[in-house]
Amino acid sequence: MLRKRGMQVKQYDVLRDAKKYMEAFLQIKDKTGKIVPFRLNSAQKRLYETICQQEKAGKPIRVVILKSRQMGFSTLTEALIYYRTATRKNVSSFIITHKDEATANLFRMSKLYQEKNPVRPMLKNSNAKELIFENPTKNAREKERKPGLRSRMKCATAGGQGVGRSDTLTNVHASELAFWPGDIAETLAGLMQAVPNTPESLVIIESTANGFNFFKKLWDDAAAGLNDFVPFFAAWYEMEEYRMPYYGEELTAEETELKAAFGLDDEQIMWRRWCIRNNCGGDLEYFHQEYPATPEEAFIATGAAVFSRAAILLRLAAVKQEPEPRRGRFAYKEKAEGLRHILIWDSAFAEDERGEILVFKEPQAGRPYTIGGDTAGEGSDYFTAQVIDNITGEQMARLRWQDCDEDDYAKQVYCLGMYYNTALIALEVNFSTHPQKVLEYLRYPRLYVREVFDTYTGKLRQSYGFRTDGMTRPVLVAKLVECMRDNIGSIHDRDTLGEALTFIRNEKGRAEAEINEHDDLLLGLGIALMARGQQTMQAEAGKAADAGGKKVKWHADMWEDYYNANEEGKKRLIMKWGEPS
Repeated sequence: MLRKRGMQVKQYDVLRDAKKYMEAFLQIKDKTGKIVPFRLNSAQKRLYETICQQEKAGKPIRVVILKSRQMGFSTLTEALIYYRTATRKNVSSFIITHKDEATANLFRMSKLYQEKNPVRPMLKNSNAKELIFENPTKNAREKERKPGLRSRMKCATAGGQGVGRSDTLTNVHASELAFWPGDIAETLAGLMQAVPNTPESLVIIESTANGFNFFKKLWDDAAAGLNDFVPFFAAWYEMEEYRMPYYGEELTAEETELKAAFGLDDEQIMWRRWCIRNNCGGDLEYFHQEYPATPEEAFIATGAAVFSRAAILLRLAAVKQEPEPRRGRFAYKEKAEGLRHILIWDSAFAEDERGEILVFKEPQAGRPYTIGGDTAGEGSDYFTAQVIDNITGEQMARLRWQDCDEDDYAKQVYCLGMYYNTALIALEVNFSTHPQKVLEYLRYPRLYVREVFDTYTGKLRQSYGFRTDGMTRPVLVAKLVECMRDNIGSIHDRDTLGEALTFIRNEKGRAEAEINEHDDLLLGLGIALMARGQQTMQAEAGKAADAGGKKVKWHADMWEDYYNANEEGKKRLIMKWGEPS
């Protein structure tokens, strides 16, 4: 037993602290081939702090890492698992990689930790890629008296049937998950069954991106809070060594924008330029996958992009600097008028962190707005609505709602339209006309109208709602292309931009979402852009001026609406109509 004084006290404290232990006792082979003490770089320190936060919260450690090349996350993960195995009893740790060469490399790393560790535990001989921390003696009495930790670390390659399933595992490192052979989801699910959901357990999944496979789904779910994994991303520019001398070379427009977007210096830009040319064969998209600056850059769609990915990625970086939008939904009342008509009134936007609506810009008095809505249907999971300024095309707000009733969606769109100065509303009617019928039933005053051929009368008739078909869809896509090319700064929503990033042309040339991705927000925006022609392109000068301070004569209906509104509603009506005279 250690006596807590002098050097023994110091060693006792180090053994209880993972970071102190790793930096005091473990050694690694650096990029020049030298054996050196392990010292955490800045990116590794940030990952370590993320792990510690879960540990301090008493939660099982679950982290999924989306990384750039050569940032040292495998080194840190191996060191942490070695510490947790070589200092505790009856621990079973498992490291699994995408190919045999990587498995051998991580095993060599673990062996080096053991060989150079001055406080290493007893190790039993093993022919497999396994470290067994037991007394190596063949003397049964000696082994019973001094058994060792009876803990072990094993390295394996994904692809084998039932790999890891038969064990009860304390720590798991799943390396380069996106490149595992076979059914990645099935292999990982089997592995996770072997890990108890206890605070002592640890699972770290790390990978560079590899298109739109299961790893992307795992990452997206973690980012959306749909699983217990904490998403951890590290951009290439976090590495201090990723820089090269700058000798006054002229920067491209894209490089200048990157400097501003991410706060880069010229030496980092020079390294990026060098890496694209020499490590990535001049392929910018491959650089984005291997050395991303944002999570969106990492995942490259397999089809031909409809929009400029470089422009979207820069816009995503710029959106991060904008104020957070208001999130919530509308609260409203309903009352009957006559035998059939139900009126929505006294609606107000109520902020809620789980709300379906994001408000980026508030309405201005007298300003015209248009709403385009894509309803959930075949191949679609979400009901969406996009609000745009009809003069500039700027995105003002958006609604995105999954698993909702069609009438509830229609009523939120109704309130959204009223909030934005009785905006023109165009809802898609391809798969269900019910949301459109609800708006008509509620007598929403400004609905998009299309011409339909009446087979009974042989004449054209007017019908409400927007239909996407072989004639309108190509025009809708063209409108989106124009918007993303000429007016991308008007888009404020990360999710809409994310859908644009994964909007591709398939092998038949049809523009659509990448497999397992969505385009509901994007199509809602396209419908709004298509419907603009039925809404005025000019602000109502009188209302805009009156709202700026002049008095307005209110008629009886306006006063009735005002008295029936709550306080927030009254303020909105004054903003919309101006101060009453």
